[in-house]
Formats: sequence, C-alpha cells, structure tokens
Amino acid sequence: MSRVAYYRVSTDAQSIEAQRQALGGSFDREFTDEGISGATLAADRPGFAKLLDYIRDGDTLFVYALDRLGRDALDVQATVRKLLDRGVTLDVRGLGPIGRGVGELIVAVLAQMADMERQRIKERCDSGRAAAKASLAATGMTHRGKAGLGRPFAADAKTVAEWRKANGASIAQTMAHFGISKATVSRYCSA
Repeated sequence: MSRVAYYRVSTDAQSIEAQRQALGGSFDREFTDEGISGATLAADRPGFAKLLDYIRDGDTLFVYALDRLGRDALDVQATVRKLLDRGVTLDVRGLGPIGRGVGELIVAVLAQMADMERQRIKERCDSGRAAAKASLAATGMTHRGKAGLGRPFAADAKTVAEWRKANGASIAQTMAHFGISKATVSRYCSA
C-alpha cells in the first residue's frame, strides 16, 4: 500500500514545489509533469503514464487539486473512474478521499468547473492577442505599449553575429559579452 503523489504545472516557468509543500507528508513515490497543459489527456502525459504503470490496488494517490489531473472534464472523470476501478484511493487536498457515488458526483462538478476555467483562459488569451494585433496595426504599438508581439529579442541578432565574427569570439565568449544563452547565440549567428 503505497502513498503516491502527483504534481503537474502547465509551464516551465512554474514550479511543483508549492504543491509538494501543501501536500506535505512523505510519499513512497512522486510523479510529475512539468510544462504540460491540463488540456493534454492524463494518459498522454509522460509522468502520469508512469504513475498508471506503477500504482496498484490499495495505493493512495494524493493530488493538490482536481485540476492537476486535467482540465478536460470527461478525461478527469474517466481517469478518476479508472483509478477507483483499480482499487486506488484518490485523496484531493481540501476534499479528502474520493469514493464512488457522491465522490464521483463531486469530481464531475469540479472537473466541469476546471474545464470551464480552461475555456475562459483561452478566451482571455485570444482576446488579448486580438487587441494587441489591432493596436499594433493602428498605432505601431500593442495595447500594452510594446513594439511587437511575442517575447522581445534578447539582443540584436545582426549586432551579435557581427561582433562574434569581428572578434573571432567563441560561443561562450559571445554569451558572456551579451548576457544571452548558447541557443540564442547559435540562432543569431546561423541566420
């Protein structure tokens, strides 16, 4: 009877540490998916797939929140049912152990709310992107005062390439001079 934890964050900029601290406790195994959207089906996430291979009848799976299992309502419900069918107890922080009947009803409602939130996030992103494009076309600046869409360049590519060539500098020297990553130097100098 193992105590198993599962953590998921949607972007590489986020960390699972807050989830780990909130769940506390010592676990026999921990599985993670970092930088993977909740829109990705649970079984298609590498960490969760490994969890499914590991977990057995009598084990307890701990998750920080139901939306960590996913943001697709039908997938979350199917995942919970699959776990319960295997004899696994699902323990969601703040809800406690989820069982058949009322527990599945609660899961259905919360999974639907997570799905709705995913749709609202997408709508907000699409709306912001459209406003930025419209403002950029009209004024040359986005609605937030940026000169373009996307992440700003770390440095001017032409300047980096010319400096490296003029100084016969290595990638490491160019990285240090401009304070940019190896990948950025390589990308700028190969263009």
